[in-house]
Amino acid sequence: MKQILQSLKTGATEIADVPCPAVQRGQLLIRSSHTLVSVGTERMLVEFGKAGWIEKARQQPDKVRMVLDKIKTDGLLPTVEAVFNKLDQPLPLGYCNTGVVLETGLGVTGFAPGDRVVSNGKHAEVVSVPVNLCAKVPNAVPDEDAAFTVLGAIALQGIRLVGPTLGEAVVVTGLGLIGLMAVQLLRAHGCRVLGLDFDPEKLALARRFGAETVDLTAGQDPLAAAHAFSRGRGVDAVLITASTRSNEPVHQAARMCRQRGRIVLVGVTGLELARADFYEKELTFQVSCSYGPGRYDPNYEERGQDYPVGFVRWTEQRNFEAVLDLLAEGRLDVKPLISHRFAIAEAEQAYALVGGAGPSLGILLRYPTAAEQPEPELRRRTVALVSSPPDPHLQPLSHRKRSEVSVSFIGAGNYAAAVLIPAFKAAGARLRTVASNGGVSGLHAGRKFGFAATTTDTATVFADPEVDAVVITTRHDSHARYVVQALRAGKHVFVEKPLCLTREELTEIEQVCTAASPSAPTLAHQVGGPVLMVGFNRRFAPQVRKIKALLATVSAPKSFIMTVNAGAIPAGHWTQDQEVGGGRIIGEACHFIDMLRFLAGAPIAGWQCLAMDSPTGDTVSIGLAFADGSIGAVHYFANGNKALPKERLEVFTAGRVLQLDNFRKLAGYGWPGFKALNLWRQDKGQMACAAAFVRTIAQGGPVPIPLDEVLEVGRMAIELGSGN
Repeated sequence: MKQILQSLKTGATEIADVPCPAVQRGQLLIRSSHTLVSVGTERMLVEFGKAGWIEKARQQPDKVRMVLDKIKTDGLLPTVEAVFNKLDQPLPLGYCNTGVVLETGLGVTGFAPGDRVVSNGKHAEVVSVPVNLCAKVPNAVPDEDAAFTVLGAIALQGIRLVGPTLGEAVVVTGLGLIGLMAVQLLRAHGCRVLGLDFDPEKLALARRFGAETVDLTAGQDPLAAAHAFSRGRGVDAVLITASTRSNEPVHQAARMCRQRGRIVLVGVTGLELARADFYEKELTFQVSCSYGPGRYDPNYEERGQDYPVGFVRWTEQRNFEAVLDLLAEGRLDVKPLISHRFAIAEAEQAYALVGGAGPSLGILLRYPTAAEQPEPELRRRTVALVSSPPDPHLQPLSHRKRSEVSVSFIGAGNYAAAVLIPAFKAAGARLRTVASNGGVSGLHAGRKFGFAATTTDTATVFADPEVDAVVITTRHDSHARYVVQALRAGKHVFVEKPLCLTREELTEIEQVCTAASPSAPTLAHQVGGPVLMVGFNRRFAPQVRKIKALLATVSAPKSFIMTVNAGAIPAGHWTQDQEVGGGRIIGEACHFIDMLRFLAGAPIAGWQCLAMDSPTGDTVSIGLAFADGSIGAVHYFANGNKALPKERLEVFTAGRVLQLDNFRKLAGYGWPGFKALNLWRQDKGQMACAAAFVRTIAQGGPVPIPLDEVLEVGRMAIELGSGN
């Protein structure tokens, strides 16, 4: 299918051939009919992409501060690579979609295939959208008109925050699409409206919709006009729908308002507020959040948990419905707002218009109908990225060298694209297929690193006889399921931590592994069973290997202190969700449990955990006792400061000390012949970890991490994580 992607690095717009997304639980799979280009928002993205590095930095000073902090802790080269990787990822454009439901996901009620719906879906021929971000289109509303619904909901939410009453005088600053719809909605509320803009054509439309106007290019004084418009009292409210870096719109709004007037910002402006503007009049200033209550709440948007109507009358979805009702009744007229129409194949022309100086307002993109493009071709979920035969299957790899290992990835997120895929490619693996839910991240990774194909159908990865190994880098709640599927399909498995989230999942994995290799679970490859490895890369870091070698010369027990300045992650983040991410102890602290287990070289014989009382429970001190008499402490703290390097390991034994700072500096105290091992750049062992896995599959021999240690650490992390 075709989808519009935007490069934040260059500003280039691309019409890409992307695999059709798979419908997810709680979502609708929608065949797009029309989408609306949000000229203001999308022009900002295009201009940001085209800007040079200095201008990009000026536009995002908060991100610059984060980069500078990362340079101090991790070094220049890793930071530069991280920034480049982030900007290199294509951005799917669009959030105003009209289409027809093709399929409903598990748990969806109230929608059925064939329903016409609006959603915040992207500019793509097929989109998969959470049910609470969709609404049915009334029969009286044409598809073109319905495409304006989401922008209309943005205007409506701003107006709801203004709280207008019948007869009030309201100023709308900025008469783009949202501003012009706001004019009509305010008029429907019974308000008198004054519109401000620089564009004579937009001002004319505002007058057509019943507003008085001020032409800011003609020398008219907006303050004097507002004073006269409000009969000398000051306006009741100002709705700012403009997009500018200037602070002037907010300053001007404050001067226009009456005592205790209201100002709501819907657009984007400078926010250096003057206290005197607000203090003397006791003004109210509020920023409107997109479509309404529920926005950015994962429980509402991703999990479909609606808010009770008796407590939250107007959610995102109910705002969509309200706009559609106004369209159906003719009280909101968007036809005059349409300035251009393009077919999806002509999208590059549309974005040349968006980024150019020519006039434009509502730009609609039209998609092929069912008669123009049959559904089977539209819903193709695998796209070949290399030259292949005409049939839809991938080109066989049977001609590859016997020593080559063919690897497919499930998941193509930031860590996979920035770290793991490059590591496997450097290890000599042959990259077969990369799978992702939405298709865009998989397409990007596939093209960048030379995969044979990209897909949104993970089942094809397990069924492909040419795939030797599967690398799993998805969200944590899917790890166990994919691990079991891959092992049962006879594939070697590399799963990014954690291995799983629950005791039941761990038991199932252990049973599958034992069935595959009952005689020698730590030598699974030698007896024909699949290799299972978790991405515990820190035990492969060169400085950790050096510590291991030094400790091998000492027979006395060791004391380990691992301090992790983990930093705070909001409670609403998916990693903090016990069902999805498992929490940070299971999800990340397992790394450090494994590293101490590796260095001790002995099983964990006992443990205790002290957790600070907090909503997230991710500031903990974990005590470990090992069977050889060694002890260890993992201080995983989320309440520190980012300026401090993230990780420090200290080892005390036999009158000697080792100190590792953030995988860059290793110092030894009291060690004969060893004082330091410092690196030019941070190395946490990811490259060596991937290489060890690939080498074991290609050449045989013991697995890089014994299976009993993988299961032991997984079990310990679950015990610790479920106890907090």
